[in-house]
Amino acid sequence: MKLRRTITATTAALALTFGLGIGLSPGAQAAAPAVAPATAHPGTRSLAEVLAADGSRFDRRWGDFDIVDAAVRAVLAAKPTSPVAVLADGTVPLTAFLPTDEAFRVLAHDLTHRWYRSEQQVFGVVASLGIDTVEQVLLYHVVPGTTITARAALASDGASLTTAQGGSITVDVLFRPLGIAQLVDKDPDAPNPFLIPWKLDLNTGNLQVAHGISRVLRPVDL
Repeated sequence: MKLRRTITATTAALALTFGLGIGLSPGAQAAAPAVAPATAHPGTRSLAEVLAADGSRFDRRWGDFDIVDAAVRAVLAAKPTSPVAVLADGTVPLTAFLPTDEAFRVLAHDLTHRWYRSEQQVFGVVASLGIDTVEQVLLYHVVPGTTITARAALASDGASLTTAQGGSITVDVLFRPLGIAQLVDKDPDAPNPFLIPWKLDLNTGNLQVAHGISRVLRPVDL
């Protein structure tokens, strides 16, 4: 993939590499969400299938997940054995927090101080970080080994979740009745992503479930 921008000093911080972790961190509360979908026989439709459902082309709908889809496909094209491939294996339970296209647009602005008019341009900024960095950022959005429903997440204020990237994120429930919760990442200076109430429990009934979030989780302090 041809990179269209050089990595700035800020984006270089993202290029740190991390190990692969599974499950909840030792500091997680007992109420940490680890609840399977409400079905006796959960399905095996993968999140990769969900992401690909609306096609592989960029569009003008900033509320969907075209850039995440493109990033997953780019990583697997360059590194077929990447742990990101778990998103295509519906027999493996996991929970993914998926940034919308607008969330990546905000990240691109934070990195370059420019607003981009197309998803293609935003993906160009993401690609400029390098495949290894994109891979680690994607893995930071995946909690392997557990199917966390929105209901379970909203009942788990303060729970610390270990991601497939090895770092952790913390669930911060602000107002449970309206489903208002954020995920606390490793960048204390940037606003935290919120769960998007109308984009929860994507792929419900399957071992792999996802929830849309309003910003890209950051595995390091930028």
